[in-house]
Amino acid sequence: MEVKLHDIGEGMTEAHVSHFFVKAGDSVKADQPLVEVQTDKVTAEIPSPSAGKIKEILVSEGTTIEVGTVVLVMETAGSGKSVEKTAQPEPAAASVSSSPGAPRNRKRILASPYTRKIARENDIDITEIEGTGAAGRITDEDVTRFIAAGKTVQPEAAEPVKEVSLPETKPATAPSYQESGSIPFRGRRKQIGMKMKSSLMTIPHCTHFEEIDVTNLMELRSQLKQADTNISASAFFVKALSIALKDFPIFNSRVDEEKEQITFIKEHHIGIATDTEDGLIVPVVKNVEMKSLKTIHSEMKDFTLRARENKLVSKDVTGGTFTISNVGPMGGSIGATPIINYPEVALVSFHKTKKRPMVNEKDEIVIRSMMNISMSFDHRAADGATAVAFTNRFAELIENPNLMIVELM
Repeated sequence: MEVKLHDIGEGMTEAHVSHFFVKAGDSVKADQPLVEVQTDKVTAEIPSPSAGKIKEILVSEGTTIEVGTVVLVMETAGSGKSVEKTAQPEPAAASVSSSPGAPRNRKRILASPYTRKIARENDIDITEIEGTGAAGRITDEDVTRFIAAGKTVQPEAAEPVKEVSLPETKPATAPSYQESGSIPFRGRRKQIGMKMKSSLMTIPHCTHFEEIDVTNLMELRSQLKQADTNISASAFFVKALSIALKDFPIFNSRVDEEKEQITFIKEHHIGIATDTEDGLIVPVVKNVEMKSLKTIHSEMKDFTLRARENKLVSKDVTGGTFTISNVGPMGGSIGATPIINYPEVALVSFHKTKKRPMVNEKDEIVIRSMMNISMSFDHRAADGATAVAFTNRFAELIENPNLMIVELM
């Protein structure tokens, strides 16, 4: 049986082989992780599609391989001859071997690599869990409930998680390079480079700058904290952008030059650019237009933690329609010209918030908390005037947070 690198999706063509969990001669069980690979978006484990013995490993750790490459060869239990089989990192499903003598009544398990990892780390046989996801897929919550119930599945909704602050963003520090003065350009770093290059070559970028008074928003957040409700500023930004996108749907669209049309997307799937040790990754908060501030905050917190621990899976980082980058908490950034996350048509970057003397409508000098933003947009889809109108609408909601609350009613 040949175990190959399967296409995880989202245009993936290659992956970096990070680590092997097995060696030649090892006996493995069905669904046991064989190798860990890394793309520009996620780290995934390729599980064994069947029980058997590792015969030969054909690639080395640290190499980058293309989709379809045979990673290793294994002998399946009870088989008289080798049969080609493609292992799928995501979704990783235990498959039925077509080899003679192999059992044919094995239950097909639908679960992501991370979900399977949770089960393994808690010594749980994932086949005993009843999946509540689409098509019977086993979710992280199913495993968690299984553990909490003493290995008895409770399909009802899990207890809501108490809202807490997003992880603190630490100021960026100078990376430590090797004494040779170089670092490998491969894996996620290479994939990011290729995607950014493709975006700049495809999209005519234009960047618009604005400053926004966030004083009232900061005061509202302080009041909410006193009421034991903590919602990050980023959650407010994401929700305000969603409201603005309803008024300016051109920035939540796709440009198709071949068909000569621009298609509007009703759903607001907002990507959150997140800095990790392995490079930038963009988890996506789905259907922001339908979610509360608390839910948005909770999902962003969860994504940030899992991104830093390399625990995101394919579904977490795909399907975005608009992207934000909040570099303000890192300190020092007052502006940028961000590259659009193709095939999206716009990206907004939030920069440093600083108290500055400002002149109000009464010509009085007052101290206000001001934040710079930069918005890059696809000039094929919109012009500068539309971008200015969009950021003006966003600023109106942020500078008057009570107005945002009215919009949510």
